[in-house]
Amino acid sequence: MTLVEDARALGLAALRRTLHASPEVGLQLPRTQRLVLDALDGLGLDLRTGTALTSVVGVVRGAHPGPTVLLRADLDALPFPGGPRHACGHDQHAAMLVGAARLLAARRDRLHGDVLLMFQPGEEGHDGARLMLAEGLLETTGSRPVAAYALHSAAAAPLGQFGNIPGPALAASATLAVTLHGAGGHGAWPHRARDPIPATGELLLALQTLVPRQFDVFEPAILSVGSVHAGSGANIIPAEARIEATLRSLDDAVLSRLARAAERAAHGVASAHGLRAEVVHTPGYPATVNDPTQAAVVADTVAELFGPERFAPARHPGLVADDIGRVLAEVPGVMTSVGACPPDRDPATAPGNHAPDAVFDDAVLPDGAALLAQLALAHLRPPGTTHAG
Repeated sequence: MTLVEDARALGLAALRRTLHASPEVGLQLPRTQRLVLDALDGLGLDLRTGTALTSVVGVVRGAHPGPTVLLRADLDALPFPGGPRHACGHDQHAAMLVGAARLLAARRDRLHGDVLLMFQPGEEGHDGARLMLAEGLLETTGSRPVAAYALHSAAAAPLGQFGNIPGPALAASATLAVTLHGAGGHGAWPHRARDPIPATGELLLALQTLVPRQFDVFEPAILSVGSVHAGSGANIIPAEARIEATLRSLDDAVLSRLARAAERAAHGVASAHGLRAEVVHTPGYPATVNDPTQAAVVADTVAELFGPERFAPARHPGLVADDIGRVLAEVPGVMTSVGACPPDRDPATAPGNHAPDAVFDDAVLPDGAALLAQLALAHLRPPGTTHAG
């Protein structure tokens, strides 16, 4: 059987459903870690778990000496008001990487080198990749990886369509939190208080118009306010109000300028209202930069396995962020998307990742597993050959 046929015989949908039914948020995912370890049991892998987080690192040792290739999947779910939920496809990523591990373990006699499997918690804002790197991820096999690959399911992209873009692919991110400190009082006597609520309204407008009025349209940048909190009752003027925003750019220098501009706006609005602004700027993830050579390897491998029509280069970078950028800053590699929109939905209108009603079709699981495995095989072929075979 071919690699793709073998992948389709693995029954990965059952594993994905089990992961989906047990979502966990953050860096500590004990149930998820146990499920991954159980799924890898019996493959003869070198396995270790993290200390600062419940990561799983596995090594498929090839029968012959050679380089190391890294394959990554994130594991964590998203926090929703009704409880954690896998609404970003990380359960699919984990199932695909388990599938790739099974395919590669069955072919270890053909591997001229090792495959490093990175099962990572804490992608959703907890910087799990940074912690795994600090715990020596890249030194696991004794040979730093020569290439790194990750797949990301897309709920609003055509089913089975792979795509990436060379160069900057995903945004650098940061969080800005502004607390406006005033003086509370009775709603009947606003002149005796220093009301932060009108200032909050002005600051919202100032922040939302900051990018188009201070940044070149050809310098992609986004500032989106996602949280506003103030007050406890209709007739109580609160002593403070709080705004939280996410900042995004493909350029670290632009991101820094954006943070400084937002901080100036906060202090200026606060001063005009006789308030004090407390501003906390928290750096997030660096930009994810795809290596052009590895991006081309993915396109060629998709064409080899499934046909050229299954690969569509991305038209432009995305301004979402992912801590795979930390890995790709150390190892030449690429983040590639795979469409998971069910065939009975229109990708143009289907809920996207992070939407509470996002749906991911498990038909992509075997193809994702096969692609990851083939990418490793392409690098770990016998010296002097030009094809993974």
